[in-house]
Order: sequence, then C-alpha cells, then structure tokens
Amino acid sequence: MKISKFDLENDGVYIIAELSANHGGEISIAKETIKAAHEIGANAIKLQTYTADTLTLNSDKEDFIIKGGTLWDDKKLYDLYKEAALSWEWHKDLFEYAKKIGIDIFSSPFDKSAVDFLEQLNPSAYKIASFEITDYELIRYTASKMKPIIISTGIATIDEIQDAVAICKKVGNNNIILLKCTSAYPAALEDANLLSIPNLAQTFGVISGFSDHTLGVTAPVVAAALGAKVIEKHFILDKSLGGPDAAFSLDKEEFSQMIQAIRDTEKLLGKVDYSVDEKKKQNRQFARSLYVAKDIKKGEVFTEENIRSVRPGHGLHPKYLNDFLGKTAKHDIKFANRLQMTDKE
Repeated sequence: MKISKFDLENDGVYIIAELSANHGGEISIAKETIKAAHEIGANAIKLQTYTADTLTLNSDKEDFIIKGGTLWDDKKLYDLYKEAALSWEWHKDLFEYAKKIGIDIFSSPFDKSAVDFLEQLNPSAYKIASFEITDYELIRYTASKMKPIIISTGIATIDEIQDAVAICKKVGNNNIILLKCTSAYPAALEDANLLSIPNLAQTFGVISGFSDHTLGVTAPVVAAALGAKVIEKHFILDKSLGGPDAAFSLDKEEFSQMIQAIRDTEKLLGKVDYSVDEKKKQNRQFARSLYVAKDIKKGEVFTEENIRSVRPGHGLHPKYLNDFLGKTAKHDIKFANRLQMTDKE
C-alpha cells in the first residue's frame, strides 16, 4: 500500500507530525510548523478539520463540561473545540504550501461536510480519530473516497474495530491502516500495550501502526521495533506557544530525535539474514580452528595436548578435532602450524 509515493511495505516507517491545535491561532505558525516538520524528515503533516459546531453543542449543561482528570477538566466542550479548531479558510493555503515544499498533507474529518471540503484539496489519505471510530457513517463516507484510510483504535472494542474494517471493505476500500492508540492526554507508559501493534495486523489483515500520546520518544521507537508501519505524534513548533495539546507534543528538537531513533531502529532491524558476507568472512579470522600446540614427530599420537582449537580461524574447523585424536602423525609437524587432513595416517 502507498500513501502518496511512500510504499508502506518497502520504504520503512511513515512518520506523521500531528499539527492538531498547535497553531496558536495564526496561519503563519501553522506554516512554520509544516516547514519544520519537513526539515526534520517527517513524511506527513496532519491537520484536523472541524468546527466546534460540527463536534458538539454549545451547551452549559453538565453533560457538556469535561470531567475525568484530563488536562481540560471543567472546560466546556464547545469552548475547547473552538479554541483548538484550525480555520477552514487556512486549509487551501496550507495544503498548497505543504505540497510545494514536498511533504504529504492530509486531515482528520469529523463529519461529512469536512470530507466533502477536503476532497477538493486532494489529500493523500484520511485519518479517522480515535473518538470517531464509533461513527460508522463517517467511516463509510470517508472510505468511499478510496484514499488510504488510517483509523485510530483508542476507545474501540474489538467488535467495533472489526466493524470499522468491514465498513471500509464493503465500499471497496482495502487500503486500511489501524493505529494502536491510548486515548489519554498524556498517556501513561503502562497503558500503551504496544504488543497490540503486531496483533492488529495479524487479527484484521491490515497494516498497523501507532498514534502516540505518551511523553518522550521511547514509545514510538519501541513501536517501530514491533513492526509499526505508521507512527503519528503531536508536533509543536515551540512549547512556549501553549495551547490545548502543548503538554503532550514534541517540539522540533524532540521530534527530530524521535525520527532519527526510528530510522536507526529500522537499520538495526534489517532483515532475516544468515548469509556469510565479506564482513563476516573477515571477522572469522577471530574464530577458532585446529593448530599444532607442540612439535609432533612422525608416528606420534594426536592428543589434546599437542593439537588444540585456538584462535585464529585460518585452519581446520574445530568439528574435525575428534577425527585426529588417537590417530598418528603421518610426518613431523612444527608448533603453530595449521593442522591439515593430510597430517594424519
């Protein structure tokens, strides 16, 4: 499967910088963030396309006040989303800018009107946010646009994940990526359960990845080691900007360190390989082989005292030791000579 020109099977880990609410209410900051993401090697920048009115109701009732030990407790849902929303008027400019400098750009739509709006901008993919995985009609409508669809599974039951995959496939879209996600902000390391990443791929027959809300860069690196093909992390130009997502976002230096660590992990993982290349051949000089440990006279018996398995590895393989022990020497052999099959009677 490809996202834009990036082949998820062969090109490594696809790294997404999540802009989210980290725009400070200014399009110039949004652009600078996109530029910074490109400079440090992110493959894509991801937006969120909603308004407070497409997400919730402007109500002061208790149901609409955030509770539960979050960063936003006691805040009204409508006010939070109004503060965090990225202006729809900026989208065209941001999409054009990202494409101009050469970084993929797409978004998370939160209703059908957002999908219709984004379709005009030709995104390279779509992302279904973790809290939207239960909105089956949104998934169906988004998948019907036949772009790769990335779905976070943060709050979902296994049945809801199965439903989401089935909905995509029913409309003919098999380009499905499921992201392990812990929908807490920030997420505790002990809640990450990263072993779910390979299990998602095996269970649902899709590409799997990781949407990370933990602090630091450890979790994404471990995710890459476990086979995550897509990694998404919140990105902020500078934490001094503040905002709803700043506390669990990485700045430019931190995000750059994460990308480098993931790329190093890819190199370390390599491939399954038992071949003996030139480096291995060269290093075999430090292996053991059979050498004469004492001068041996013709007719003398080979023993563990006069022949030994030692370094370097230029002589006979140690597996031949028992072929010599108890046999007699065919001729005189000097100390430190390589033992040869023609040395025994």
